[in-house]
Amino acid sequence: MPEAFRLKVLIVDDEPPARERLRALLAEIGDVEVIGEAANGAEALGHSHDLAPDVVLLDVRMPGMDGLEAARHLNVLEEPPAVIFTTAYDQYAVEAFDAHAVGYLLKPVRKEQLAASLARAGRGERLQLRTGEAAGARRSHIAARRRDGLRLIPLEEVQYFLADQKYTTVRHVGGEDLIEDSLRLLESEFGAAFVRVHRNALVAVKYLERIERSAEGQYFVRLRGCEAPLQVSRRMAGELRERFRI
Repeated sequence: MPEAFRLKVLIVDDEPPARERLRALLAEIGDVEVIGEAANGAEALGHSHDLAPDVVLLDVRMPGMDGLEAARHLNVLEEPPAVIFTTAYDQYAVEAFDAHAVGYLLKPVRKEQLAASLARAGRGERLQLRTGEAAGARRSHIAARRRDGLRLIPLEEVQYFLADQKYTTVRHVGGEDLIEDSLRLLESEFGAAFVRVHRNALVAVKYLERIERSAEGQYFVRLRGCEAPLQVSRRMAGELRERFRI
């Protein structure tokens, strides 16, 4: 491809020899520019925001945040890169994404396969990860896009999700952020860790303290670490009191 269309590539693998091999293969293929390396999923997200790669070569099994979760968070970026998985484990192909994936390459990665996947990425194809239960494992973090980059919020620090038209507010121990995930998707993915108290609100079970009723008969729930109560629908009030004895 012409020089002006060289693909910018970010290499992500926790093993330095694996990163070196990919660099060597890319040098043989040509028409690409390696703009950085990362050793884990969290680093991959930060570098992707700062460097804006066209393609991320992403290992699946890494300590901390694995490649499957990192790929899902990459989709939060305004212009998500194409993702090509490089892994020693073949079982994740069926678990993680459908037939429109850019690439899923087994180690040791072969030059011909890598070149074919890069060609698909150059044509604008993008990874289409399945979400929720189909992804095999729920996320350990929520990613919020901010002006200074992606903010990763540990799920264990999320107190509630509150839907408001297009966006959903994530209230957590560090403050508030906006995401585009729907409550339906969040409820499906995180299951028993959260409970719906209203059509527009999901609260974390671990932060529930008590349920209150105002003089007007309106129910509210109090959450540990949250000063303001959240409104509870009448339909959910009885179920909450019975289920959690709060």
